[in-house]
Amino acid sequence: MLLPTRNLISAVLIFGSVLLADVAAADSHTEIKAIVNVNVIPMDINRVIKGQTVVIEGREITVIGAASEVAVPEGSIVIDGEGRYLIPGLAEMHAHVPSQSRGESYRDRVLFLYVANGVTTARGMLGEKSHLTLRRHLYLQQVLGPRLITSGPSFNNDTVDGARDAMQRVRMQKEAGYDFLKLHPGLTKIEFDAVTVMADQLGIRFAGHVSADVGLERALEAKQATIDHLDGYMQALVTDGTDLSAYPPSFFGVNLTSVVDKAKIPALAKATARAGVWNVPTQTLIENIVRPVDAEEMAAWPEMQYMPAEIVRSWVKRKTQTLANDNYDADTARRFVEIRRQLIKALHDSGARLLLGSDAPQVFQVPGFSVHRELEVLVEAGLTPFQALMTGTVYPAIFFERDREFGSIETGKTADLILLNASPLDDIRNTREIEAVMVRGRLLTRADLDEGLDRLSQTP
Repeated sequence: MLLPTRNLISAVLIFGSVLLADVAAADSHTEIKAIVNVNVIPMDINRVIKGQTVVIEGREITVIGAASEVAVPEGSIVIDGEGRYLIPGLAEMHAHVPSQSRGESYRDRVLFLYVANGVTTARGMLGEKSHLTLRRHLYLQQVLGPRLITSGPSFNNDTVDGARDAMQRVRMQKEAGYDFLKLHPGLTKIEFDAVTVMADQLGIRFAGHVSADVGLERALEAKQATIDHLDGYMQALVTDGTDLSAYPPSFFGVNLTSVVDKAKIPALAKATARAGVWNVPTQTLIENIVRPVDAEEMAAWPEMQYMPAEIVRSWVKRKTQTLANDNYDADTARRFVEIRRQLIKALHDSGARLLLGSDAPQVFQVPGFSVHRELEVLVEAGLTPFQALMTGTVYPAIFFERDREFGSIETGKTADLILLNASPLDDIRNTREIEAVMVRGRLLTRADLDEGLDRLSQTP
């Protein structure tokens, strides 16, 4: 029970945009909220602190203490937390924010789907100039959505022409104000080296794919901030003496499955840990594409109703084409998935940090919903629920060097919170049991979230 409720989402969607009225933003910055008698999962260590009252003033958590001892400030919006669990907001560390050319309506849909699923931080992996403005609007809460940390436009074989051009592009993106550089496949080793030299000189990080000419060993040596999709690892795991030229490029090395030496996994995981390189596996994206599951079955997942029908049809088409390809082999696909899951567990066990990311919106990856699927896959790969939650809460904050701002539930931190109806430490699937979301202090009740989702639903 939430007293009094405020329906923010209806106001947002009636006007066809998530630009909020200045007065609404101002109210959020000054009002006081109290979540009473809630079980807090602070994410500092694996524990639940029962029967707490959490007070939020504006954007900030100001008080956490036993419900029997904390007085609720007069005039507060009171949220009943009895029997519920409070966790930090989640980070989607391989997110895609639609380009300006797709229009505000689609952009707003994606941003809302993120927050409706408790995603309060998003690392945008394919940025553009409009995202710099959007980043500020999100920070000021003029737009409803997660905190945005964005790359610039991609570095790849189509956009980079030699070392000099690579260095110039690094300088331009740093001066433009992007948070980091996004690497796509196709860079030569000389171009990659030029990017790393200039990036290190200017103090901007680079992250993303591992180009074939660069290879995983060089990416680790250069201390690439993140390797996404476990790119380059299959190539690094092949049996010694394998002639890679006999294997044409394929989807993250799936065609190398038969020549992988799994005994190499522990050493490769330790090398990653020593290099201090983080990984964003996006395992659900990979599994969505290669697993032998019927495309129409996946299109019937409940969250598909919130994406435009033409996008879901395009996903079905791609999946169908993959399964129908003459070179597709279901047993190879299953082994490929299992090797990647073993690698995820080994990376974690070696101390190489993992970050939660799903590459949404991509093939059957509905923004927000796909993060919960990714958490479940991490647990299936061998992580505990607490360890999986770390990849989307504390670890992103540490990665961004903003752990004094968000990532755990402590006084003085930003009120990015998810109120759940069951404990995710008991069952990671309980991260889906959302009763309310708080985005930098802005409260979205279950009724708000449901109304917003209803408006986006393609299903009568």
